[in-house]
Amino acid sequence: MSTKRVVSVSLGSASRDHRFETEILGQRLIVERIGTDGDVRRAKQLLEELDGKVDALGLGGTDLYLRAGNRKYLIRETAGLVRNVRRTPFVDGGGLKASWERWLITDYLPNRKGISFRGRKVVLVSSVDRYGMAEAFTEAGAEVIFGDFIFSLNLPIPLRSLTSVKILAALLLPAISRLPIRFFYPTGEKQKHITPKHGKYYRWAEIVAGDFLLIRRFLPDDLRGKVILTQTITKTDVDELRKRGVWLLITDGPDMGGRSFATNVLQGVIVALLNRRPEEIATEEYLHTALRAGFEPRVEELNPDAIPAWAPRTRVATPRS
Repeated sequence: MSTKRVVSVSLGSASRDHRFETEILGQRLIVERIGTDGDVRRAKQLLEELDGKVDALGLGGTDLYLRAGNRKYLIRETAGLVRNVRRTPFVDGGGLKASWERWLITDYLPNRKGISFRGRKVVLVSSVDRYGMAEAFTEAGAEVIFGDFIFSLNLPIPLRSLTSVKILAALLLPAISRLPIRFFYPTGEKQKHITPKHGKYYRWAEIVAGDFLLIRRFLPDDLRGKVILTQTITKTDVDELRKRGVWLLITDGPDMGGRSFATNVLQGVIVALLNRRPEEIATEEYLHTALRAGFEPRVEELNPDAIPAWAPRTRVATPRS
């Protein structure tokens, strides 16, 4: 049996690198994340060197597009990074964000874990990189603060409706998407630093959701009883959340060798399994393939004694193997 290789090149810190070998749907895979410590030139070089030599390429630490409503805005620097990637299918995680993350909020957590979002206070740290998640929380009846200004631009301006997100996106994203990625997302060494700030939004929230590096960027010392719903996370990250009193950690993807990979990696796995380019795969097919592959979101109680009053009384955590 041949082995397929999926590689995510990230603008993030190399300290978060990980390599995992597994078998999914009868296919052996090597899944790997390579960080470039914010070095855009190095990331571009790696992507071009790997083009044609692996079965799927992902890009972490940025998106290709930001989205709001039916409109999407190309990030100019990201487009430059992947301009010469022509042979290997390239993904940025968008296919999983639009399908798997929506299913997680509207189906899996309420129906299988008893976690309803109706009336819950949710801070989504960025909606334009996870618009499917933004819509899903809204449809589920949550009270949501969209933290795009707060967590990406460090401006204490909460948005409280998808309408305001769409209006401001149309006004600002054409300009923001032309800026270097480092202006609105922590890359390289910046990913290692936590500067407690904007504490009132963490205190208000019952659930903090979205990109983990944006969540982590301003983490307060006290998060007792909170739920963190995110994607890529390392053992060190888990220790930090446990120390701060977080009740429940939920990640998009399964535990793969002690950590959860980002959505671009999971999308790359599906692209490699189907042996098709991402533009040939419908949104629903990503979800169906993930379910066939046995992907299971990671649901882990970090501090069982910190369970909040609104939480279900039945066991919600997935036993760790």
